Amino acid sequence: MLNIKITNNHPPKPKPAGPLGFGRIFTDHMFLMDYTEGQGWHDARIVPYADLTLSPSCMVFHYGQEMFEGLKAYKSADGAVYLFRPDKNGERTNATNDRICIPQIPVEDFVQAVSTLVNLDADWVPTEPGTSLYIRPFIIATEPFLGVAPSKNFLFVIIMSPSGMYYAEGLKPVGIWVEDEYVRAVRGGVGFAKTGGNYAASMAAQQKAQKEGYAQVLWLDGVERKYVEEVGAMNIFFKIGGKVVTPALNGSILPGITRDSVLTLCRDWGLDVEERAISIDELVAAQKSGALEEVFGTGTAAVITPVGRLRYQDDVMTIADGGTGPLATRLYETVTGIQRGEIADTYGWRIRV
Repeated sequence: MLNIKITNNHPPKPKPAGPLGFGRIFTDHMFLMDYTEGQGWHDARIVPYADLTLSPSCMVFHYGQEMFEGLKAYKSADGAVYLFRPDKNGERTNATNDRICIPQIPVEDFVQAVSTLVNLDADWVPTEPGTSLYIRPFIIATEPFLGVAPSKNFLFVIIMSPSGMYYAEGLKPVGIWVEDEYVRAVRGGVGFAKTGGNYAASMAAQQKAQKEGYAQVLWLDGVERKYVEEVGAMNIFFKIGGKVVTPALNGSILPGITRDSVLTLCRDWGLDVEERAISIDELVAAQKSGALEEVFGTGTAAVITPVGRLRYQDDVMTIADGGTGPLATRLYETVTGIQRGEIADTYGWRIRV
């Protein structure tokens, strides 16, 4: 168990008034913990939210040795605050750490750090429909050294942001651009890891898609440019001929926690679920035949995002008449209902802070 030293922020910040947006407002405090080779993780502390002071020679700036996570806290009607499957974020943190040579953090320490910070800033958890307290843990390499090698020093930080819906329009279908020029990741790389380089590599395609009026990019595999992988900020699901289909985790796809939750729900509801390779040509054919019933994304930020349009080369495919399908709606209502305590949590996914 961590011995976390707490320094309170005095006076507290004023709470935000008006629309929250996403990821631009930050709470009173942040968690910090250092790693030193030979000593391990040490000096766990919560301090007032403030800028970090780092040497310009810190290795994170030069070689991108860093990772991040994302999870949320929710307030129930009775005022209690809950986290949603934080242990899974801790496990994924360590999977990313292993890949990019960052020391592991025990899952129980990760959950304790998150829980302690959320408890301290619990009055920042918003209560309006569609809102939550977004939590961003991240680790950066801090050794001041310009050699190409794993850092010997790291800083683990957690910051938090009261946020509205990821998409301002809420649960409404978005347009997705299927990218066939750039690639995001390949097997053997870091596509499955939650590391910033993956997202930097996606920005050129994202800009291209947005210029054409599409909200997100759907990536194809990096070798054959044939098989669907994931969207920039979420995993992707298709309902084809009554079956729920999602790309199998193959080493270049992020293992989403919302993805896992959706798979569990669909199977428990008796739906036929397949995790497998799915080609873009199969999707085009399914749309033309009328078999493609729904498309939606899953992720922490937006939970469920219905897809109303898919563009691939010269084909612009309209899904479910451009509306939100019944499965996407049911999943959104169920997952958010469990998160907020409005639906019984029979899976043990919620953890009270």
